Amino acid sequence: MSYKSILTVLTRAADAQLAVGSAARLAQTLDAHLDVLVLGVDRTQVGYAYIGSGAVMMQIALDRAEAEARETEAAVKAELAKRPPGLRASVEAAVTQLGALSDIVAQRARFADLVVLARPYGEGKGAESEAVIEAAMFEGKAPVLVLPEAGLGEAVLPKRVVVAWNQSAEAMTATRMALPMLKLAETVDITVVDPPQHGAERSDPGGMLCQMLVRHGVHAEVSVLARSLPRVSDVLARHVMDQNADMMVMGAYGHSRFREAILGGATRNMLEKAEIPVLMAR
Repeated sequence: MSYKSILTVLTRAADAQLAVGSAARLAQTLDAHLDVLVLGVDRTQVGYAYIGSGAVMMQIALDRAEAEARETEAAVKAELAKRPPGLRASVEAAVTQLGALSDIVAQRARFADLVVLARPYGEGKGAESEAVIEAAMFEGKAPVLVLPEAGLGEAVLPKRVVVAWNQSAEAMTATRMALPMLKLAETVDITVVDPPQHGAERSDPGGMLCQMLVRHGVHAEVSVLARSLPRVSDVLARHVMDQNADMMVMGAYGHSRFREAILGGATRNMLEKAEIPVLMAR
């Protein structure tokens, strides 16, 4: 398996340099095709309105979404124009209501080998930023590389990777989908935090995963850590710093009674504090 179709999704022009610049560098390094989806989002939720005013409100919101889409599309094309010759890329722009955004993103993500997105939290980020990442992972079933503010490192591809392993199906899916990256890394650290004493891997935590990765040519080792901080995400974040890692791989966890899933607390905590790219899958 290799990444040959890379997708990035933008809902605001401010993310063009980070998301498009990073995704384009990755696409050129991996000889992949880059698809950029630009969405102008109508964020209005009309509950009630006086007679005649609802249509006016909807038209104003639609005009604003179209203007934002044009502005973002222009920023994307300007960023792509900076790339060296040879990049294969396409740009698609559309306008959608917030409620329909997930369907559009999921449809595109299903046909991508990897989705590259800016971190959904921070100044200026709205509900649509988190909705995009949720749709790509939970409904599109695609691996998502979430970028910190610094973007990708100078080497583009990671050299030192930490894999967060807890024996779950989500962690296994993320690891399998990260294999193209793991095989190119210099070292891969399988990190197990406070493994259960009576689990399936009680005698050798992470051992079977390490064996699988080594058979794929991955330079893998295992670190078993105590839960010395209140949250597992805190332990992982500190270990990433200790290892001087430049990418983390972890399963995406979520919960919802009304939609397929929303990001759970552990996933949100990791994304909020991560200073390196995080590859997640469900």
